[in-house]
Amino acid sequence: MAHALHAFPSASLLPCRRNRPLKPRLYTVFSSIPLRRSLPPHLNITRRSLSLNATLNVESPTTSGSEDRAECRKPLLEVKDLSAVIAESKTELLHGVNLTIYEGEVHAVMGKNGSGKSTFSKVLVGHPDYEVTGGSVIFKGQNLLEMEPEERSHTGLFMSFQSPVEIPGVSNSDFLHMAYNARRSKLGFPELDPIQFYSYIQPKLAALNMDPLFLNRNVNEGFSGGERKRNEILQLSVLEADLAILDEIDSGLDVDALQDVAKAVNSLLTPKKSILMITHYQRLLDYITPTYVHIMEDGRIVKTGDGSIAKLLEEGGYKALSSM
Repeated sequence: MAHALHAFPSASLLPCRRNRPLKPRLYTVFSSIPLRRSLPPHLNITRRSLSLNATLNVESPTTSGSEDRAECRKPLLEVKDLSAVIAESKTELLHGVNLTIYEGEVHAVMGKNGSGKSTFSKVLVGHPDYEVTGGSVIFKGQNLLEMEPEERSHTGLFMSFQSPVEIPGVSNSDFLHMAYNARRSKLGFPELDPIQFYSYIQPKLAALNMDPLFLNRNVNEGFSGGERKRNEILQLSVLEADLAILDEIDSGLDVDALQDVAKAVNSLLTPKKSILMITHYQRLLDYITPTYVHIMEDGRIVKTGDGSIAKLLEEGGYKALSSM
């Protein structure tokens, strides 16, 4: 159990402030969190162990408060003056994007068609159609631009594409199993066999109201738009990425499907995990509350604020924002 606590720490239990003298303190932690959903299945935790009493020796500041909690936030993604072109034509699409996302935050990016929103997200995950010409991107303290796309994924970056592609001949079960084991291997955990993986994925299917028979279908083959979006969020849920980039996950979804997807996304948020959403509509933000809303224009982020920006945009369009 000590190993599990070390591998999946709770941010609320960790000291944050670094400029005050630290002294050892004894903490007793009582948790009723459903451990099956937060700990790896290979730990073989039973329902009888859902209540955890653990004693931890940690170093704690002598005082605590909202100031301390604010100071403990770590930047998850730091984008500075990012510029990029289409690899084939060299047409410049990003003209110096600046964005910092801290742990536990939800950022929404909005803008007109062609403003650079999807290009920005694809550049972050290393899409080969785009070439970075300037700036820097630091993810979890590492240079993201030096990583191959699969390495970015294993490090904890996930993207739900606006138009997910079909993968004929590859079942959802095999695809998700391989992807999950690849990430576990990167993190130093043993791989799960098919039976262990099925036990792991069952509650995630239930959270999205998805039939387990869905796993037997080939990836996105013959899927409706809504089914593809649910499948993308299922992938995110399985991989438990640190930063999820969601490119218009609300498109093609009816109200019930949108609520299911939003509920699943919200359940994945923790003090350590963050979300970057790209959307055109306020309705998504009614279900997934953003920490910040950014307006993108001509390959740059030109305005940043809270959710009120999205509401103003919904009521008066981009003309209303230009008068701000």
